[in-house]
Amino acid sequence: MALMVHGLEAEYYGKVKFSFLDADDPNTFEFQRVLGFAYQPELYLLDADGNVLKKFVGFVSDGDLRDTFAQYLQ
Repeated sequence: MALMVHGLEAEYYGKVKFSFLDADDPNTFEFQRVLGFAYQPELYLLDADGNVLKKFVGFVSDGDLRDTFAQYLQ
């Protein structure tokens, strides 16, 4: 799934900001707690203020991500 996400990151450059965090890094534990992180992989779509617009748990398809991006980029 990482290859797909990195491909989308390149495609949506300048429209969607992608950030990656290491779930095993203690420096990210507070952020994980705030988001409600519980399972790998998890993807979050946040607005500019850091509010969660959509949370994906487990595998998500390329099409589902594209559809979600299209919904919020309009």
